[in-house]
Amino acid sequence: MKNSLLSLFVVIFLFPIANVSAQDVNIYSYRQPFLIDPITAKFTEETGINVNIIYAKKGIAERLKREGKYSPADIVLTSDFNRLIEITEKGLTQAVESEILIQNIPSQYRDDKSHWFALTTRARVIYASKDRIKNAEALDYEDLASERFKGKVCVRSGKHPYNISLIASMIAHYGEAETKAWLLKLKENLARKPQGNDRGQVKAIKEGICDVSLGNSYYYGKMLMDDAQKPWADAVSIIFPNQKNRGAHINISGIAMTKYAPNKENALALMAFLSSEKAQGLYASLNMEYPVNPIVEPSETVKSWGEFKADSLPLTTVVQYQAAAYKLLDEVKFDL
Repeated sequence: MKNSLLSLFVVIFLFPIANVSAQDVNIYSYRQPFLIDPITAKFTEETGINVNIIYAKKGIAERLKREGKYSPADIVLTSDFNRLIEITEKGLTQAVESEILIQNIPSQYRDDKSHWFALTTRARVIYASKDRIKNAEALDYEDLASERFKGKVCVRSGKHPYNISLIASMIAHYGEAETKAWLLKLKENLARKPQGNDRGQVKAIKEGICDVSLGNSYYYGKMLMDDAQKPWADAVSIIFPNQKNRGAHINISGIAMTKYAPNKENALALMAFLSSEKAQGLYASLNMEYPVNPIVEPSETVKSWGEFKADSLPLTTVVQYQAAAYKLLDEVKFDL
């Protein structure tokens, strides 16, 4: 079965979208079909514009560069901030003028040159054992490097985009020297070598390997919806860190228009739709993320986790420190 799916992926990703028309809009997407298909179906229903989508786990920037001005892609959807920055910095996107996007998306979650826009947000939270950690609601990211958690922290690779963004934000707030000191102490507190994904760290807490971990907020909801993973989620509390100071770090999924978009007007219409109340409501209910449009409420499950203070640092500032974050991880040999 896995081989069949891999073959299908290779076929659809290596060959261009066919049979497109003036009433089409073409997407290269890092986001998954279960989330995007219902939203784009609603867009087609309302506008009559067909949406053609190629889903991929990697390689979109390379493909856009190879295709150049002959690329059929109008839009790229990404699952994280780093991939938005990658295609923007490689000159593969164009600026978009849209009063609707400006109105629907707060300034800290869009590019100051209008090349990319967030569609959803998620907090980088701390997961803490309900049985073994008391007063967890008061935890800060900095606490994970304290003596209290010696040998009790689990985390995925420091160089995963989610952690890079968090570390970059800490450099922006505190500088390289203080952030490096934090990383060194955090490494000393690890219960095991960095590995796996965010959900795998929660599983490790359930199994008693560690007491706390870092993870994205929406994984908590997804684990609660999965019968096999619900016991992991039930074993932890979801903690929004740094509520008495700068607030919890925020990452995003987002969208950008490609440099040579052949269906620019249709692409702009789709971008505006994805920031609308209707589409944002679908994002909230399908993937347990926070809508970026401030007038749209999260799902009931997500609301049950409580309100929290988010770090107000603009993502355009965070990105300036990502190279420094990689450098510090190498210097402390975090993943080794």
